[in-house]
Amino acid sequence: MIKEIKLPDLGEGIDGAEISEIPISVGDVVTSDQTILILESDKASMEIPSDFSGKITDILISLGDEVSTGQTLMKIEVAADKKNKKNINEDVKEKNNKNVIQEPVVNKQPTKIDLKIDNDGVFASPGVRRLSRELGINLNTVNGTGEKGRITKDDLNNYILKQMSNASGSSIPTPIPDIDYTQWGDIENQKLTKVKRITGRRLQSAWQTIPHVTQFDEADITDLDVFRKELKERSKKSKIKITFLPFLIKAITKTLKEMPEFNSSMDSSSSNLIIKKYYNIGLAVDTPSGLIVPVIMNADQKSILDISADLMDLSVRAREKKLKPSELKGGTFTISSLGGIGGKFFTPIINPPEVSILGVSKSVWKNVYNPTSGSSDLRYIMPFSLSYDHRIIDGAAAARFTTRYKEILHDISFFKD
Repeated sequence: MIKEIKLPDLGEGIDGAEISEIPISVGDVVTSDQTILILESDKASMEIPSDFSGKITDILISLGDEVSTGQTLMKIEVAADKKNKKNINEDVKEKNNKNVIQEPVVNKQPTKIDLKIDNDGVFASPGVRRLSRELGINLNTVNGTGEKGRITKDDLNNYILKQMSNASGSSIPTPIPDIDYTQWGDIENQKLTKVKRITGRRLQSAWQTIPHVTQFDEADITDLDVFRKELKERSKKSKIKITFLPFLIKAITKTLKEMPEFNSSMDSSSSNLIIKKYYNIGLAVDTPSGLIVPVIMNADQKSILDISADLMDLSVRAREKKLKPSELKGGTFTISSLGGIGGKFFTPIINPPEVSILGVSKSVWKNVYNPTSGSSDLRYIMPFSLSYDHRIIDGAAAARFTTRYKEILHDISFFKD
């Protein structure tokens, strides 16, 4: 039996990639999950495994080709074993369900808006993509309940029903008007990178669908700065760069453990809160291609030196486009630090499906009144901003969170353990 091997979804923020290596040839026998292709995208280098075990009969792509999700890559001769029978049954089920979704009844009163919908960067079958285009639905706003977040026809159907029952308005963004800017002077067109285009769509969707509130506060990190410099001096031989960020990450994991609703996600029905018992912290990294958020896994179980080493490694590979897709997933909380650039406060946008995000600004020396001595002391103050989903977290909880976070940063004994 001949089967087609198609390019799977490559993860959040990746809608296509270039073929950099084909480690197999026609006639080779491969096993399921064996690497058959290596791709290079704007965000990472990644290995693509085979879906089946069998003999490669045809390779439909070449080195340097640009491929996209769903594209047929190769053909493979497989035996009708149990695993492949399962895949066949799934194909039959997909065909039988092709007529599940019917076009919704159109309300004659609203004016139809003809928008160009861009559904790149989402995990959905060609059939679902085609139907979404016909109905004018942006798949970036649909919650996927299938394997690995795949958007199924049932997900699209449920989205349509939810929108029809929501009489308060539409989630379709207002299109950008086509303006001839040359009438006022010279212009230059700069094409956005893939990362910026996809990140922009996700941020727009997050801003439109999540009720953001931002809590602003300041932390006294004078003692922490002294301890950081001592640790930096002791770690010279290791050549590991000790910045404030590992301390901020370590402190946030302790705060999240004490206030678990900040380390959660809302389920697809918007009726339940999923509390996560692991603490994977995403770090917004500025690269030439745009903003990328690699994730430090199980940050609560790592030392300051371990986190520092991870940060150095992830930051370098992010800028060199060598991150793996798995290193961009699984985050439970994100930190965006502008401390090395400047500014006082800002409003970071939540990274779905997370429910909160911390923004860190540049620390400054300030005279702070000391009520005990009755005089002002010079202290090193770090401004920070906490944006949160107001459907889940209220203002009082956010204030308690930032207050507790400041206390942990001030407790040097926590970082010595």
